[in-house]
Amino acid sequence: MSLIDIRSTAAELPDAWSSRLLGRVSGVGVKVLRMDGRALEPEVHDAAEALLVLEGALRLTAGDVEVEVHAGEMYVVEAGVRHAVRSGSRGTLVIVEG
Repeated sequence: MSLIDIRSTAAELPDAWSSRLLGRVSGVGVKVLRMDGRALEPEVHDAAEALLVLEGALRLTAGDVEVEVHAGEMYVVEAGVRHAVRSGSRGTLVIVEG
């Protein structure tokens, strides 16, 4: 097992919204990315994903719900739910996905 500095890893990413796989735990991927304020197109996944904000805030639309996830908070998007990042999302995001 190795120690990973998540904030430094996110800061070193060449592009915002380009995630880096930090590792796998029982087949579940743990990724980090840097949010830069841009909105992203809606997407749907076959598996649930947990979105954990380490720094800043994630502005998300999931289904018909608009939510703002702040540092230290996590939002779980259930499998099959259409979701999109709204403008103004900034900071460091950890994604846990199956």
